Amino acid sequence: MNLSSLGFFRSLRQGNHQFAVIGLGRFGRAVCSTLYHLGYDVLATDIDEKRVAQVLTDQIAAHAVQLDSTQPTALKEAGVFEFDTVIIAIGNYLEESIVTTLNVKEGGVPHVVAKASSEVHYKLLQRVGADHVVFPEYEAGCALARSLTKPAILDRFDLDPDNSIVEIIVPDEFHGKTIADLKLRSRFGLNLIAVSHNGKFVINPEPNDRLERGSAMVVIGSNRDINRLPI
Repeated sequence: MNLSSLGFFRSLRQGNHQFAVIGLGRFGRAVCSTLYHLGYDVLATDIDEKRVAQVLTDQIAAHAVQLDSTQPTALKEAGVFEFDTVIIAIGNYLEESIVTTLNVKEGGVPHVVAKASSEVHYKLLQRVGADHVVFPEYEAGCALARSLTKPAILDRFDLDPDNSIVEIIVPDEFHGKTIADLKLRSRFGLNLIAVSHNGKFVINPEPNDRLERGSAMVVIGSNRDINRLPI
């Protein structure tokens, strides 16, 4: 997520406990399962009756309906237009994905999230009104490339193209030193947010806290400065 996504996520209502998911492939099932086990009411839909039945068998959604999402009438009858947030997880069928997105937006759904499978698909989904477009294959590819070239970086949150928050393994060079000794801000232009201790993170650690080899630290700063760390 980056700054361009802020408007969408700020518009989501905190009281929203109902979500509809259209498309029950691996991505759609993962969304259903996570939302459902977090305690939210989830309506799962797919054109494939076997996928719908499997969702109910696996108990990863409160309700599941077989329907053709390219048909506005089917969506309306299933109550999809009544949901505050609809996730369109049809990634590999471009026409169906775009028509479904258009149908859902024209049906009055205020928050529509759609999965893209290519750059062209991404742009088309935005054109037809998707409020937020995700590109999981691209994002996973970027994350894999970064982990292969910088294995010490355990996790990364991009604030924008130039700045990030990263969780890294404490470099050997930092072992045994206090936070004050490191002088991260003056030496690297970075701010330390947290360090791990006994399996838990300590937020805003004290200057005299010592870092240990094998633990983790979280810093924020420019990507250029992050790349200067001895990792």
